[in-house]
Amino acid sequence: MTTQFRSAGAAFREAVKTEQPLQVVGAINANHALLAKRAGFKAIYLSGGGVAAGSLGLPDLGISTLDDVLTDVRRITDVCDLPLLVDVDTGFGPSAFNIARTVQSLIKFGAGAMHIEDQVGAKRCGHRPGKAIVSQGEMVDRIKAAVDARTDDDFVIMARTDALAVEGLQAAIDRACACVEAGADMIFPEAMTDLTMYRQFVDAVKVPVLANITEFGATPLFTTDELQGAGVSLVLYPLSAFRAMNRAAENVYQAIRRDGTQQAVVDTMQTRAQLYESIGYHDYEQKLDALFAQQK
Repeated sequence: MTTQFRSAGAAFREAVKTEQPLQVVGAINANHALLAKRAGFKAIYLSGGGVAAGSLGLPDLGISTLDDVLTDVRRITDVCDLPLLVDVDTGFGPSAFNIARTVQSLIKFGAGAMHIEDQVGAKRCGHRPGKAIVSQGEMVDRIKAAVDARTDDDFVIMARTDALAVEGLQAAIDRACACVEAGADMIFPEAMTDLTMYRQFVDAVKVPVLANITEFGATPLFTTDELQGAGVSLVLYPLSAFRAMNRAAENVYQAIRRDGTQQAVVDTMQTRAQLYESIGYHDYEQKLDALFAQQK
């Protein structure tokens, strides 16, 4: 009996078709990926800003490398079978060969999709001022290089454009259309400020459009119903759990330092039993016990 293999890319495409709009939630590490799956999400996300701040303790300014991202990708895909969308910034290098290496490495490490953006190499967070973008032609070349490098035709190449803040809405739409013509499967218009903007992208590009609903940024916290009404196919929550985790950690550290005990914050913690359940601890322990029993 043979089992039919379905790639992570095919799983991501299927999730986009079956849930409208598809909620894609950020997972800063493998543990959070498992928690996201338990919560019922059908796809997860690894943020470049999350890798920079969470894994490296650095700002999201193009400092992270491909290997930094791949380390977190592998850890997530090793334990969680939800299709993973990965932020690859500008492709991790100046040439088509760098982009090709990025695409092929992500596929090897089990990711289902990636988004690549049109900022310059010294990039900034998409919701910060002072962004600079490459020419439309250079961005199109990035997409062509990514599409050409695929070893799995189902792996999703998503084009992100930051052009709204630099050149305006129509220029951003024109860039998105050019990326689709070059082979992009989906479009990620960054830092939109109004629902009608999403509708204009949807009508123009004719492929699935993602809305980045990140907190404390330029985009209002639209609901899934509102975004569905605008024709959006994917809704991204890149760092929501990460922000909450950071605040919780700060509170615990401060309480222990202040009080000399963690008693005041124990009720805010995940219990040992809850952790063991989420990571399948007892299943591993039972396998270990069974192995030792066979050896006796």
